[in-house]
Amino acid sequence: MASTVSPAVKRHQIGSPASTGGLPAAETAGPAKGTLSRLLRDSVERHPDRISVEDPTSGAAITYRELGERTGELRDALERHGINAGDRVGVCAPKSVATVTAIFGILEARAAYVPVDAGAPPQRNAGIFEDCSVRMMVVAKSLVDDLRTAAPEYRLDTLQELRDDLLLVRGMENESVAPLPAATAAQEGPSPTDLAYILYTSGSTGKPKGVIHTHASALSFVDWCSGVFEPTELDRFSSHAPFHFDLSILDLYVPIKHGATLVLIGEEVGKQPLRLASLIAEQRITVWYSTPSILRLLADFGRLARYDHSSLRLVLFAGEVFPVKHLRTLKAFWPRPRYFNLYGPTETNVCTFLEVPAEIPDSQTAPFPIGWTCMNDRTRVVDEHDQDVACGEEGELCVSGGTVMQGYWNLPERTEHAFLRDSAGLGWYRTGDVVRESDDGCYDYIGRRDRMVKRRGYRVELAEIEAALYRHPSIAAAAVTASPDEDSGVRLDAFVVCSIGTRCSVIEMKQFCAENLPMYMVPDRFIFREAFPETSTGKIDYQQLKGSSLT
Repeated sequence: MASTVSPAVKRHQIGSPASTGGLPAAETAGPAKGTLSRLLRDSVERHPDRISVEDPTSGAAITYRELGERTGELRDALERHGINAGDRVGVCAPKSVATVTAIFGILEARAAYVPVDAGAPPQRNAGIFEDCSVRMMVVAKSLVDDLRTAAPEYRLDTLQELRDDLLLVRGMENESVAPLPAATAAQEGPSPTDLAYILYTSGSTGKPKGVIHTHASALSFVDWCSGVFEPTELDRFSSHAPFHFDLSILDLYVPIKHGATLVLIGEEVGKQPLRLASLIAEQRITVWYSTPSILRLLADFGRLARYDHSSLRLVLFAGEVFPVKHLRTLKAFWPRPRYFNLYGPTETNVCTFLEVPAEIPDSQTAPFPIGWTCMNDRTRVVDEHDQDVACGEEGELCVSGGTVMQGYWNLPERTEHAFLRDSAGLGWYRTGDVVRESDDGCYDYIGRRDRMVKRRGYRVELAEIEAALYRHPSIAAAAVTASPDEDSGVRLDAFVVCSIGTRCSVIEMKQFCAENLPMYMVPDRFIFREAFPETSTGKIDYQQLKGSSLT
């Protein structure tokens, strides 16, 4: 059962003096009343001839009128083959104009899309589709045979050929999954409470878990973005994140809401800093959004000084900590844009934010805070007994409000444990992130609760060790893992990437850590790498690093 806590907590909003920093307040608070597909319909009416989506790699580009027409075609195809409100439709295809069309067509049919990593093992993708009992799937022709091989027990017949080498395929309906309640009445398009998408994230059991978002929870986040970032139809948004990653929600729906252009960046180009730097200049990108790892690659290897990036007005980053020295380097190349640190797990969308100051003091070495609570959410910090802590004390960040997920797909007990309930019955999502709140409501990120270990009787936050390593002038990247050890109880391994043209030694690293950390936090081993493995969403793959340290 979820714990019961007092509802007497502060509500931090953009409109409060402590958190505005000159930003306008978002126009709406509380549950959003529209739908994601309505955003497209409105822009088709207002901006029919403007380019909606552009793919520089293939040269494809379509107007809002064309996107609306193609969305309608796919909606009709889905309904003709028996899709119903609340059904899930899998999406397994590389990023393309046609994939964007598929997503909006699925939403327009009142179904929910379930995107997977097209480059992941077919067995994993088949497992995800089976878990949420997809009724149908939109699959790239080049991937369908592998998917069929991975799931021989299902009849994955082709129902219809779609545009641009996509297929509409029979799904993997699982009889053990209870159907959602039937729609109350026929209506044009979805309603705010309809399921919109399920994003699968890594689970602690080793099996991915599906995060359920409705149109209302997604739109609540989109509306907040509108109020803070003030997009217009003249903006050109990057779409760097893959569609199975939560950063894609901003990429997809904020530009569509405002009649702006979405510029697709495929996976191959997305990890090549030189090509990315060129693309940003050629496409005149105005709003960039990605993980800090990608921005660090751009700053270190993109030769940014060669290009005219004066079109950029916003640089948004999320998903992991951005070491200050790398952020400072990037701002030296790109001094004009405003920079925002966005924070929030997949389960909440973005729930806190901070605008980075125009000038970063030389004395600043610690990462910037994750900032203030977004307008449509409320936050609190609790201790291990689920009691609210005082400002300045560390605790787990919990979130409630319009942007929060409905729950985990087909995991009622996991969903129940993910929330703590106050005496009024309000659910607060447990982020698992340890933070510290300042007097003005700004949150400092301390680290993951599950990355905190006990060593020699002391609590050790692995992110704190990483932050110390980043202060070394020769270290470009650092990652620390903890493993059981027979002698010491816990062994700390520090993985290090040295800056270009520099060399580091184990002795030097040990000495530096001893000068900057308590002895119980000094890593036992230093392992030097040319680069770190990354997950499909561009974050450091800690599990792969940890596994390599055991061999």
